[in-house]
Amino acid sequence: MKSLYLKYALGTILLSACALFASSSISAQEAADSLAAVPADTVEVVAVSAAPAEAPAVAEASAVADLARGVDTVWILLAAMLVFFMQPGFAMVEAGFTRAKNTTNILMKNFVDFSLGSLLFWFVGFGLMFGDGGFVGMPHFFDCLFHDPGGLPREGFLVFQTVFCATSATIVSGAMAERTKFHMYLIYTVFISVLIYPVSGHWTWGGGWLCNADEGSFMMNVFGTTFHDFAGSTVVHSVGGWIAFVGAAIIGPRIGKYHKDGSSKAIPGHSLTIAALGVFILWFGWFGFNPGSQLAASSPDDQDAISHVFLTTNLAACAGGFISIVVSWFKYGKPSLSLTLNGVLAGLVGITAGCDVVSDAGAVIIGLICGAVMVFAVEFIDRKLHIDDPVGASSVHGVCGSLGTILTGFLSTSEGLLYGHGWGFLGAEVLGVVVVGCWAAFMGFVIFKAIDMIFGLRVSARVEEEGLDIYEHGETCYGN
Repeated sequence: MKSLYLKYALGTILLSACALFASSSISAQEAADSLAAVPADTVEVVAVSAAPAEAPAVAEASAVADLARGVDTVWILLAAMLVFFMQPGFAMVEAGFTRAKNTTNILMKNFVDFSLGSLLFWFVGFGLMFGDGGFVGMPHFFDCLFHDPGGLPREGFLVFQTVFCATSATIVSGAMAERTKFHMYLIYTVFISVLIYPVSGHWTWGGGWLCNADEGSFMMNVFGTTFHDFAGSTVVHSVGGWIAFVGAAIIGPRIGKYHKDGSSKAIPGHSLTIAALGVFILWFGWFGFNPGSQLAASSPDDQDAISHVFLTTNLAACAGGFISIVVSWFKYGKPSLSLTLNGVLAGLVGITAGCDVVSDAGAVIIGLICGAVMVFAVEFIDRKLHIDDPVGASSVHGVCGSLGTILTGFLSTSEGLLYGHGWGFLGAEVLGVVVVGCWAAFMGFVIFKAIDMIFGLRVSARVEEEGLDIYEHGETCYGN
């Protein structure tokens, strides 16, 4: 043992001497020769004694990694809270655009959307969306541990995806408001949460064929790229919008909506104040919906991406609201508040697909186009197709969700047609919009038609005329 200590001391002295000689112009070769003179077992002891010095560096790296994971976790949970806050926004928009006698029914449906939808998505929908499989994922009942969300907590990722599913389901309630039986509403909410949304979500976000970038995949062979929908213009909004469109068509218009000659009669909502507050809440919640889809906030690249998405989201919303004011003013002689509110939502829905890949100017263009098209879509669906959609969900979410996704194919700075990248990406976007839209509309038709034929979707004329609140829930939202 004493010999070992002596060797250690000798090695330390010689190393110190090498350093001293080097600082006083000793050559590198001479220092190496001096070190070579030390017995091998002595050098080995010195190396072993130096190893613990690496431990603080390893611990520091581990602490940094843990901190980054913590920041990312807090970010997605905060974003999930903001998206959840969109639920009261939807409730207030739908309530404000409809009559006071049905307000309790509207609010009740929005609570059920989230409560029942969350349970069902946790039970089976999450597995169908993110499990392994081609057409649909493998079910994993009551379980999210099968999925690896890239280092994020599985439970946190499940919560984030749950609030997106609830958003898709709640879009439908507004289009079919004021004449749908509450218990029938529960039935089709189940199908949206466990079948329609998870299946198309698997194609686009869950590793399915529309987002499969493997060499030799269908999308890569045909288009050379995959379908891109960053936060859900198509995956969430158009799915809800096209189901709403089909549902409103099957259930039929509200009593008194159309005159005998087929002309449309306006049925004003009971409170544009409540509707306006709801749109502001949705606008605020969208800053979790879009930027939160980055799913990370710890690195400089993540922070740059989040900031860009914040900006493009807000610019599109402002552009959509502004152009709807202009178009409604020219078209109807007065600027319409109700159309302006939906114009803001149209801009938000439209930018959601490409908020990460379009420029600031591109975001404004998408907002302007979606806001203007929304005004004409509302009139066309109402006056030409005679489909009664009290809140304009079909136009805002169905039409503008699809349109915004297609516009991303033109305006993406990395793959867009207008930036010289060819037709491949645009083709992928169009295919995704068509396939997902057809899936949602077809499944909505089958479900609504079956429910209507077996049970009946619609309340009786007396219930509709006197209001669903008393007959369906036994209480009213407002006192006498």
